[in-house]
Amino acid sequence: MAIPDYQSIMLPLLKLICDEKEHSFRETVYELANRFNLTEAERKELLPSGQQAIFDNRVGWARTYMKKAGLIDSTRRGFFRITTRGKQTLAEGLKEINVNYLKKFTEFLEFQAIKKEAGAVVHDEKEFYDQTPEESIEVGYAKLRKDLAFEMLQRVKGCSADFFERLVVNLLVKMGYGGSRMDAGKAVGKTGDGGIDGIIKEDKLGLDVVYIQAKKWENTQVGRPEVQKFVGALQGQRARKGVFITTSSFSPDARDYASRIDSKVVLIDGNELASLMIDNDLGVSSIAKYEIKKIDSDFFTDE
Repeated sequence: MAIPDYQSIMLPLLKLICDEKEHSFRETVYELANRFNLTEAERKELLPSGQQAIFDNRVGWARTYMKKAGLIDSTRRGFFRITTRGKQTLAEGLKEINVNYLKKFTEFLEFQAIKKEAGAVVHDEKEFYDQTPEESIEVGYAKLRKDLAFEMLQRVKGCSADFFERLVVNLLVKMGYGGSRMDAGKAVGKTGDGGIDGIIKEDKLGLDVVYIQAKKWENTQVGRPEVQKFVGALQGQRARKGVFITTSSFSPDARDYASRIDSKVVLIDGNELASLMIDNDLGVSSIAKYEIKKIDSDFFTDE
């Protein structure tokens, strides 16, 4: 089954801890995953940031929201148990517990009021409540990044071949290759040797070199023959490493070929190029930054 949203987790979570005993968060996540019959892949599926499992995050927010409503009480760090109100809630025989139900409790309404005062903007209430706060932020960030990458790739495709060459140089230098920008600029675009557009240092000391092929293609995919030509040029130079960068994409056959040869050849298509430019702050500027913080439980330990 699909990973349940955090509201669907609320009632099963409350039922799981109905014995009034202390339960750990980790144990609860494990037991709930079993009750929802989640596969191993679903249990390990991560948020867009890659920092936390989606299911763990949703269990955490189901617990938090019920805690704000007084159904659950924290006993110590990472542990909690059901409250008297939580027992009374279960006694009602509800089919589900969701945000609308929690609104009957004054404490939860106060919690929501604080969130609104903090500037939370809700465009679609159902969508907002189906997602945890982290998911809402990360989904929004992922969309912004996707739109930015698309716009950036269109700009790159519209630039001249000389500009694209300079772009490749700047990107590789920002990633730590090529030594200085002057060294890289001298090396790239000077060979013209059977499919090789340039040679740069792999590190600042020049202990090894990387051969470059940069193709500013528009709509057609780069196929296996082009990659084979580049690999052949590498072998002619007794080179072991190469990077093939294109504004287009690579055919499945081309990628399969590159993965099976002895030489280490990295294929970077247009989407990957745009992503690397964003990650390395090339051609972009920051307009806002948001830092997400959490309580430092160790700080509040009275020892």
